[in-house]
Amino acid sequence: MATKKKKATKNSTSKKTKLEFKAGDFIVYPAHGMGKVVAVDTETIAEMELEVYVILFEQDKMTLRVPTLKTESSGMRGLANDMVLKDAFTTLKGRPRIKRTMWSRRAQEYEGKINSGDLLLLTEVVRDLYRTEEQPEQSYSERQLYERAIDRMVREVSAIMNLDHGQTMDKIIGTLSAARAKAAAKAAAKFAAENPELAAAEAQAAKDAAEE
Repeated sequence: MATKKKKATKNSTSKKTKLEFKAGDFIVYPAHGMGKVVAVDTETIAEMELEVYVILFEQDKMTLRVPTLKTESSGMRGLANDMVLKDAFTTLKGRPRIKRTMWSRRAQEYEGKINSGDLLLLTEVVRDLYRTEEQPEQSYSERQLYERAIDRMVREVSAIMNLDHGQTMDKIIGTLSAARAKAAAKAAAKFAAENPELAAAEAQAAKDAAEE
C-alpha cells in the first residue's frame, strides 16, 4: 500500500529579530552619542522587508534608521549601568594623562575615544582636557574636543541618573575641580616637606602681600 508523503510546508511568516530596544529607550550610537528610539518600523528596501530602529538625536536635530539586525555590529548600546557610571566618576578623579606627542596625533586619539561609544574612554578625554582657572587656556581645537566630550558625557549621565543637564554638568565639573584641588594641595605639602625654608619664605611673602 502506497503511503502518501506529506508536503513540506514553508512558513511564509519570517522570524522577527528579538528586539533589544523599544520605543522610548535611550541608546548610545558611537558616531553620534546619545539618542532616543522613537519607533521600530518595517521598511522595504530592494524588495526586502527590513526592521529598523528609528533613532532621534535631539542635540543634532537628526534622525537615524538602524536595522535591528545590525545593532551589535554598529556598536549601538544601551545606557551604561551603575558600575560603569561609578568607574567613570573614579576616572574623573584620576590624574590627567597627557602624552608627549604632537597635538595632531593626540587629537586623533581623542577623536577616536569620543566616537568609540565607550563611556569610560569618553570620560578620559574629559579628564585630560579639563582646565582649572589657574591652568593655561586651551587652544581652539582642544576646547572643541573638550566640549564635544563633556556634552556627550553629560547627556548620558543625565539620563542614567535622571538629572537635568545643569545638575549633571555641576556634578561632573565639581568632581574634576575637587580632584585637581586635592592634587594641588598634596603637591604643595610634598614641596613644603622637601623644601621647608623655601616654603616658609613663600608663605611669608603671600602673607605680606595679603596684608598690604
